[in-house]
Amino acid sequence: MSTQKISKSTVDQKPPNVNRPRYTRIVVKVGTALLTHRSNRLNIQTLASLVEQIAHLHLKGYEMLLVTSGAVAAGHHVLGIDSTKKNVPLRQVLAAAGQGRLMHVYEQLFDWHGIPVAQALLTRRDLSDRVGYLNIRNTLMSLLNLKVIPIINENDVVAVEELDSDGFGDNDNLSAMVANFVDADMLIMLGEIDGLYTSDPHKDSAARLIPRVERMTESIEALGGVSWDEKGRGGMATKLEAARLATASGVNVVIAGGRTPDVITLLAKGDDIGTTFPACSTKMESRKRWMLSGLSNKGEINVDDGAARALIDNNRSLLPAGIKEVRGNFSRGDIITIIATEGNEIAAGISNYNSVDLAKIAGTKSDLISELLGHDYGEEAIHRNNMVLL
Repeated sequence: MSTQKISKSTVDQKPPNVNRPRYTRIVVKVGTALLTHRSNRLNIQTLASLVEQIAHLHLKGYEMLLVTSGAVAAGHHVLGIDSTKKNVPLRQVLAAAGQGRLMHVYEQLFDWHGIPVAQALLTRRDLSDRVGYLNIRNTLMSLLNLKVIPIINENDVVAVEELDSDGFGDNDNLSAMVANFVDADMLIMLGEIDGLYTSDPHKDSAARLIPRVERMTESIEALGGVSWDEKGRGGMATKLEAARLATASGVNVVIAGGRTPDVITLLAKGDDIGTTFPACSTKMESRKRWMLSGLSNKGEINVDDGAARALIDNNRSLLPAGIKEVRGNFSRGDIITIIATEGNEIAAGISNYNSVDLAKIAGTKSDLISELLGHDYGEEAIHRNNMVLL
C-alpha cells in the first residue's frame, strides 16, 4: 500500500475524548489470524482473554454479541491437513470438523464465567431473504433479552459461494450486517493490526495510525490494499467495506488490535484505541429510511385507538387484539403501514404474519393465535424492535 494524502476533514488526528459515548449493545468480531496467531490451531490463551473481557462487560449489563472466525483453522488442527490446500470442498470439510471444536472451546470458556451462549451459523442467502432476516433478528434479540451471548459464524459447510470468492470476507461484512440487524451501538473488529494506517506498517516504517475517520472517501478506501491474507479471508479492504456498511446503519465502528490488553473493555468505556469510524446517521434515521423504502404496495392495517396510543406513547409492540382491518396481500417479513382510526399513517413495521393469517387473528388475544392458525410466530403482529413511528 502506498502513502495516500488524506484531508483533515476526513481524518481527525486528535479525536475528542471529553464526552465519551455510552455503548450498551456491542458486536465484537474476531478474525482467524488473531485466534490462531497464524498457526493451524486455536490459541486458547487468546480466546480466554477475549472471552474474559466480553464476560466482564456482559455481567456489568452490556448486551454482547460475538462474530467469530476460526472454524476452518480449527479443522486443520483436528484433521491434520496441509494448510496450503485451499479448494472449496476441502474448506467445507475443514469447517465441518472445526466448527464443533471452536464452539466447544467458547462454551467452556463462557461457562467458567457462568454465562450461557448460543450458536448461530449464517450465510449471505439467509440475510438477503426477508423471512430469514426476520427470523434471525427475532432470534438474536430474544437471546439478548434472555441474557444469552450469541456466537455467530458464517456457515462455511453449505455456503459454497462464500468459500469461493463472493463471501463476507472473513466475517467482516457479516459482523456489520449483524450490527445493523440488532441496532448495535458499536461494532469492534479485532485483528492483528492495530487499526488503519497511512500505509502498510509491515513494509513502511513511516506508516502512522489514523485514529479517526470521519467519513469514507476514495483516498481512505485506497488504504485498504488487498482483501485476502494468509490465514483468514479478510483484510483491511473488507474491514473498510464493513465499516462503511455499519456506519451508514447508525453503528459506530472501531478497528483495533486484538492483542491490546483489555481492548474490548476499554473501547466499551469510550477509550481511543485503534481507528474509530463514527456513525454517519442515528440508528433511528437509518432504520426509518430502510422501512420507508419498502412500503410501496405491501399492505396496511388499521388499528384501534388503544393500540395507537400504545405504539405512540409507550413504544409498545402491536398485538393482534388492536388490529381492526387488514388490507393488501403481503407475506410474513414484508414491511407494512399501520394506520390509526382517523386515517393517519402512524408507523411502519415488519409483519410477523402474512395478510391471510393476520386477518384471521385480528381483534383476538395473542394466546389464541396457535389455536386459530395451527402455528405461532410469536404473540406480536409487529414487534416494537421491527417498527418505526412515522
